[in-house]
Amino acid sequence: MEQIAPLGGPPAWTGDDLRADESGWRRPLGPDHVAEIEAALRHARAAGVPWHQITRADFPLDSLGRELEAVSDELENGRGIIQLKGVPVAGKGPDENRTMFMGLSSWLGTPVYQSTRGEILGEIRDEGPDVGLKRGQMTNPDGTAFLSSRSRAQSTQPLRWHTDRTDIVGLLCVGAPAEGGASRLSSAVAIHDAMVRRRPDLAALLYQPIWRSRLGEEAGGGDAIYGLPVFTVKDGKFASHYSRTYVEAAQKLATTPQMSDAQWEALDMLAQLGDELCYEMFLEPGDMQFLNNHVVYHARAAFRDDPAAGKVRNL
Repeated sequence: MEQIAPLGGPPAWTGDDLRADESGWRRPLGPDHVAEIEAALRHARAAGVPWHQITRADFPLDSLGRELEAVSDELENGRGIIQLKGVPVAGKGPDENRTMFMGLSSWLGTPVYQSTRGEILGEIRDEGPDVGLKRGQMTNPDGTAFLSSRSRAQSTQPLRWHTDRTDIVGLLCVGAPAEGGASRLSSAVAIHDAMVRRRPDLAALLYQPIWRSRLGEEAGGGDAIYGLPVFTVKDGKFASHYSRTYVEAAQKLATTPQMSDAQWEALDMLAQLGDELCYEMFLEPGDMQFLNNHVVYHARAAFRDDPAAGKVRNL
């Protein structure tokens, strides 16, 4: 392959960059925007359109709609991250919040299924100690459960740097935990560029296929493996797909080519650079975040819910 070089550009941001220019990606909703959302919600509910069938026409937005169309360009060609603050979730029921989520998202793209259950919109919240039986798991040699990525997301444990399997991932916070749960973001492009400068040999390895398991991606997929690079550039556009959990799951299968020490070192360095270059924050109810999965990694700290106090993390 051609010599690998740093890519730079708007998506190659650091945590310091995001902190220095919050107005460029964090957009508080004003009273007029909130009024438009409330009116669109009433329109959709009056029309009797199920939340999972909401389209742009069912959720009419005037000035906010034009701004969301502009957001699409920022997600595709800019930093790859946008956060809206102040979506009116307080006092709303689950279906109302789902309708707002789907209505706002309809101005950015087309929804796709996101789980083996055929979910169009899932709730990211703790599903209890048996989550692996529902969302996917393997059994370690010592008899303990090795959870799939989706199972880990539906627990209280931390999530490592990863991308999801779609172009854009949207999250709407409707509930915050009692403790923890910090949301972390890191630019895949900035990580790539730092690795190219410091260890080009390791960066080159991530342009080669890394074997993954389909554990949690599809029913019965724990024994299915596929090779996919972590980094790629196609027609001048960079893209990354990464979740260490899928890699570790594949390595538990006898049919999988074994990772070299250098490949593990490359994945270790990716995670270390993610920590070094990241932005960390706490999502509050009413925060709605969109990420370009091709250029942004996300992660999460462990958290503790307190249902009795009404403090339950729910995205």
